[in-house]
Amino acid sequence: MTATPRAVELAQAAAAAAHDKLAQEVVGLDVSGQLALTDVFLIASAPSERQVGAVVDAVEERLQELGSKPLRREGQRDGRWVLLDFGDIVVHVMHTEDRDFYDLERLWKDCPPVVLPAAPPAAQA
Repeated sequence: MTATPRAVELAQAAAAAAHDKLAQEVVGLDVSGQLALTDVFLIASAPSERQVGAVVDAVEERLQELGSKPLRREGQRDGRWVLLDFGDIVVHVMHTEDRDFYDLERLWKDCPPVVLPAAPPAAQA
C-alpha cells in the first residue's frame, strides 16, 4: 500500500511551509503500509521552542489553505515536540535535541521516503 495522492500533496505543502520558517531536516515517510490511521509522517526540527512554534503555525496555515484542519494537536504548550494530526498526514515538529534523542527515522526506517520539495538554498546554509 502507498500513500494517497492527497496525503503526498499535503506532505509536500507542509514541507514547503516548514522550509519557509527555516525548519531543519524535513523528512517525509510513507507509513501507510505500517499504520491504518495515517499515510505520511512528516518530521521537521528547529533549534528553539519559539521556532518550533513558528513552523507549526506555518504548517497549519498552509494546510488550512488546502482545506485541511488538524484533527488533533499535542505538545503545543511545551514547544519541544508538537504533533499535528491532519488525518492523511501526521506532522511532527521537534526541537533539535528531542529529535536526536527520539530518532523517529530509525523507528520507521522500513518505511519508504516521500519525495518532498528541497529547502531553498538560504535555508540549507
